[in-house]
Amino acid sequence: MWLRMRQIVLIARELAPVVAEIREVFGLEVAYRDPAVATFGLENAVFPLGNQFLEVVAPIREGTAGGRYLDRRGGDGGYMVILQCDDHAPRKRRVAELGIRKVLEHDEPEFHIMQLHPRDTGGCLLEIDVQTGGEALDGPWAPAGRQWQSAVRTEVVRGIAAAEIQTPDPTDLAARWGQILELPVEADAQGHPSLRLDLGSLRFVKDADGRGEGLGGVDLVVANRSRLLAAAEQRGRRLADDLVQLCGTRFRLVEP
Repeated sequence: MWLRMRQIVLIARELAPVVAEIREVFGLEVAYRDPAVATFGLENAVFPLGNQFLEVVAPIREGTAGGRYLDRRGGDGGYMVILQCDDHAPRKRRVAELGIRKVLEHDEPEFHIMQLHPRDTGGCLLEIDVQTGGEALDGPWAPAGRQWQSAVRTEVVRGIAAAEIQTPDPTDLAARWGQILELPVEADAQGHPSLRLDLGSLRFVKDADGRGEGLGGVDLVVANRSRLLAAAEQRGRRLADDLVQLCGTRFRLVEP
């Protein structure tokens, strides 16, 4: 069985300003805006990063789960990690064995969603999906629309290397996610507990910004660091030579 980091979801109070910053700083283009997310009181934009995806969602009405999340974490930030697997059946059995509730479970002819309850997983929303015919990374991925490949821009960033999940107890949370995903916990180069996927990795770090548990950062594989940093500097988003912050999320710049 394989398991890939396929999509990262951010959440914002307002969608348009974040979309503009992502376009300018990361050199990305919107592939799809999904009308179906209105069911959850949201609007969205999905950007391809090579053959992975960055999505931003924003509430369009009061009283949504997304709006409550923004209030709880004090503003814009990371929201969800979406993994792609090749077979849902063993993943669903594992979740059932562990007594984990599902926020959303939906099966379409070509796309199958399993979104887990964050109170049972800890960390942030974790979703594990199956795309029929999606074994090839440049193949179909329903959340990005049918023509996402035409929106790929890799001149500035090329992909997602890792998601960074912050928590009061990184060791405990890494063990919990490792149990769910049936992966061994390893230490990364900085000694942080991590889970290695077939594409990308999950890193667990101490909550150091006072915002509490959640998706705090993303590692981006960069193609043009100087171009990215110049655009981030112009918008006041540059934190260091390897770090920018957009949509309340730390983006660490890593080499291919």
